[in-house]
Amino acid sequence: MIKKTVTKAILFAGLTLSGFAYAQQCDDFTNVELRKLRSDDTINLCQFKGKPLLIVNTASNCGFTGQFEGLEKLHQQYKDKGLVVLGFPSDDFFQEEDSEKETAKVCFINYGVTFNMLATSAVRGDDANPIFKHLNKQTSSPNWNFYKYLVSADRTQVTRFNSRTKPLSEELTTAIEKAL
Repeated sequence: MIKKTVTKAILFAGLTLSGFAYAQQCDDFTNVELRKLRSDDTINLCQFKGKPLLIVNTASNCGFTGQFEGLEKLHQQYKDKGLVVLGFPSDDFFQEEDSEKETAKVCFINYGVTFNMLATSAVRGDDANPIFKHLNKQTSSPNWNFYKYLVSADRTQVTRFNSRTKPLSEELTTAIEKAL
């Protein structure tokens, strides 16, 4: 029992220190702890320092929900080259499930998503999560679900793609390849 408690304490301290280490290495808008979808686990986006990010506001009950399939293909195709795909479920357009359990089912079971999905949050207005507050200042707020924001590895450029831009479109894949 004592051994288990000590092991847990050491593991917790290690995770806390690793989060602190990420924060020390990063002084941009990605220095934020975000909770993963249907989990108590958090990630600090600073762990992706030096890698381009594809940030997408998602929804489970939208005409564009099928884009999860293409986003997963992008993730598989480019993850070893450094691209990080991040999904942010949002009910800002009233097309998200009422529970994170159902949202997770759509993402992880129905579409087999393996890229990081964060907890449901607002992506526009005063209540937007910190990542989208920054993106909205750099470009503008998403007008619908499945807006895609390609953030350069050095965090100096943000390119916005609307819902109609398919994940595997030439426009988006060309931009990703330039960012890598």
